[in-house]
Amino acid sequence: MSISMRPPPGTTADPLYPDSDGKPMGETEYHILAITHLYEVLRPWFRGREGYHVAADMLLYYEQGNPSAVRGPDVMVSKGVRGKHLRRSFRTWEEGVAPAAIIEVTSRSTKDEDQFEKPAVYARIGVKEYFLFDPIGEYLRPRLQGFRLVDGVYVPMAMEQADRLSSGELGLDLVADAHLLRVVDPASGKRLPTGEEYQEQLKLARREAREAKRAAAEARRQTAEAERRAADVERKEATALRKQAAAQKAAAEAQNEVQIERRRSAELEAEIARLRSLLPPCDAQ
Repeated sequence: MSISMRPPPGTTADPLYPDSDGKPMGETEYHILAITHLYEVLRPWFRGREGYHVAADMLLYYEQGNPSAVRGPDVMVSKGVRGKHLRRSFRTWEEGVAPAAIIEVTSRSTKDEDQFEKPAVYARIGVKEYFLFDPIGEYLRPRLQGFRLVDGVYVPMAMEQADRLSSGELGLDLVADAHLLRVVDPASGKRLPTGEEYQEQLKLARREAREAKRAAAEARRQTAEAERRAADVERKEATALRKQAAAQKAAAEAQNEVQIERRRSAELEAEIARLRSLLPPCDAQ
């Protein structure tokens, strides 16, 4: 009996659904850096979380059999997907879900598509959160805007702080900072590191772990040496005490022998005196 194994979602090459639309990634270096920065900080953050997938500039196909039903989100984060593998494209019918959040790095030339066409599609397929970021402030005021899907319609998110929005789907805050969109963990208040920063932090953590291990080994060695010295001192003290006790015992025994000898001498002298007293007196010549 043969068991058919479905290939992981998004891995099969299908001419009906090309892997590229031939369009450039971004219009300026500012846009490219903004997109790659988001990808570099979000991908490591969600790598260890089951069911999450982060993609940048990947084609999103949302109708099976209709290759024209496609968009190319700048950054998208999906929840409830199967596998951490790399994908050729994101096909909703294979994944079983639509992306949970999409971030578009917008410009004046793409504003109509980003403000009207894309959100209409994303709302229809169930993308719960949609963000727009204008890295060079060409037209969008404020240059970071977010929308949450409510009853099939995108409702603007309230901005609690200037240039800062909270994403419920990501569990993270997005902060417009110069030409980049920073991502902050609200639990710690720290921004997510870039891929390079993450590697540096990893190296630092490993180096600190090695140093801590060496320090612990050195502490154990010093403790063992101190214990050995203490045991040696205790042995010497015990030996000295035994010698002192032996000397005291020998002195006591010597003193006892002297007393016995004195007593014997006294007894002998007394006996001699008694015997002399029993002798008759000698007549005078």
